[in-house]
Amino acid sequence: MKIAFFLGEFPAISQTFILDQIVGLIQQGHEVDVFATTVSDEDTVHPEINKYSLLERTYYWPKIPQNYILRAFKGLKLATLNIFQNSLLILKSLNIFKHGKNAASLRLLYLCIPFINRQACYDIIQCHFGWSGLQGMHVRNIGAIDGKLITTFHGFDVTKSVHEFGESVYSSLFLEGDLFSPISNYWKQKLIQMGCDEHKLFVHRMGIDLRKFAASTAYKHKSKEIIRLVSVSRLVEKKGLEYAIRAIAKILKDRKIANIEYNIIGDGDLRDKLQQLITDLNLSDCIILHGQKKSNDVVALLNRSHVLLAPSVTSKDGDMEGIPVVLMEAMAMELPVISTYHSGIPELVDDGISGFLVPERDIDNLADRICYLMDHPDESEEMGKAGKLKIVRDYNLEQLNERLEKLYQKILFEPSFELATTH
Repeated sequence: MKIAFFLGEFPAISQTFILDQIVGLIQQGHEVDVFATTVSDEDTVHPEINKYSLLERTYYWPKIPQNYILRAFKGLKLATLNIFQNSLLILKSLNIFKHGKNAASLRLLYLCIPFINRQACYDIIQCHFGWSGLQGMHVRNIGAIDGKLITTFHGFDVTKSVHEFGESVYSSLFLEGDLFSPISNYWKQKLIQMGCDEHKLFVHRMGIDLRKFAASTAYKHKSKEIIRLVSVSRLVEKKGLEYAIRAIAKILKDRKIANIEYNIIGDGDLRDKLQQLITDLNLSDCIILHGQKKSNDVVALLNRSHVLLAPSVTSKDGDMEGIPVVLMEAMAMELPVISTYHSGIPELVDDGISGFLVPERDIDNLADRICYLMDHPDESEEMGKAGKLKIVRDYNLEQLNERLEKLYQKILFEPSFELATTH
């Protein structure tokens, strides 16, 4: 099959789940091209980017200026440079009678540029995040690309985007898209509430490469020995790290102990604020903000940790998680996890079996669950084993990619098949 991926930022270290899906399809023998909005400004490039020459397969849309006058001047230049190469496509992109404000705003003109000199006939147009689905719909409507349009919804696109633009933001996409694959049942129900036809919905989870995450070799801590906690995330509000930090402060105050080490990996807008909180709570000796790390370094730190914390919350602007991939990675390494009743996380973490779940922003409960794992190392070990079994059964990347391939084949060759029977 020939597959086009429509993405926002590429490559993005924080979205390795998308990269893994692309690589998996290439390994299965499919031809993959990537169309992205922005180039990542991250210094670290995943080795598989080079191994599979993915940047040579990647095409970027011209940046659209916010200022309309600048947008018009740049658009005129783009049209002038390209009209003799594909005048029909340029004219279609400017047809305001058919495409209304999307043509009048010149967005369609900018979107069609990567396809001026390309024979853009694909079997599948795989879009990650709702706004990429809208882009795929628009370029298909003007004849710049052809293929079955599949949109995967992750979280941000059905929370913050809907909060900002309203629940009708994807109405046209729901009508014209061929298939929608939310990553959890939680988001499936949300899409149904927003008006998506249930018969077009297919839950397809993100997974991990189990070969990269062997069981942790950390010594099995005993009660009263130091316990190493770890979080791996962007330092943004919805990750809830403030509450993990405050929970550590509560434990140290209530129990008057000093046997906790908490490592936080990642970077983001809240780094200075979180560092100041750590300083104000006198936690600099036990909590370390490590910043962004390479994937090998992340695995190494997980390997010497005892518990992963992922205290996700709904941010003030409505932004929510999907299902954090780091939870899957930690569970694959047999680490017990502590997270929250948030989004699709309860579909991954079975409370009391593979880890603990607490209400969002509940510092007391979070501290209590950390203490429980400190005091019950044998149960901690059993939770780790249960988590590994869950990942092997439901979040094995290789099996999920095979399932995705079969789904593509069905939608191509059995257009009337019933999605519900494939869940």
